[in-house]
Amino acid sequence: METINEYIENIDEKWQPAYRKLAEVVAQNIPEGFVLQMQYGMPTYVVPLEVYSAGYLDRKDEPLPFISLAAQKKHLSLYHMGIMGDKELLSWFQKEYEKSVPTKLNMGKSCIRFSNPKNIPYDLIGELVSKISMDEWVASYVLHTERDKK
Repeated sequence: METINEYIENIDEKWQPAYRKLAEVVAQNIPEGFVLQMQYGMPTYVVPLEVYSAGYLDRKDEPLPFISLAAQKKHLSLYHMGIMGDKELLSWFQKEYEKSVPTKLNMGKSCIRFSNPKNIPYDLIGELVSKISMDEWVASYVLHTERDKK
């Protein structure tokens, strides 16, 4: 199994500086309690099982993911699980992104893709990362999970 350092060392040279800076911004702004570990083959901030023992998708051995950072061949990806179920946060982010970046937002449900290292809005990402505490994320996840079961 690859470690976080090995993952970062194996990133293409083109993406190394931007990935490292993005990782630093996330680390500086992530709310207290989240733990960084490898999950799904990429560095991921998770809710420790000691805090949320039900685990992700009721898998008792899999911590609840919050934010992951990946380096792909043609882009960097920031997966922000909290943005998926929070329409207000998503709307705020989309508006602020439009103000901050000259290129169009490239985003999936939780995945924000950066195809140009020069156009990464680090300050905006730092603010986004800081907007949901660990307790808020767990509460939101539980609420959406319960709703989906009905």
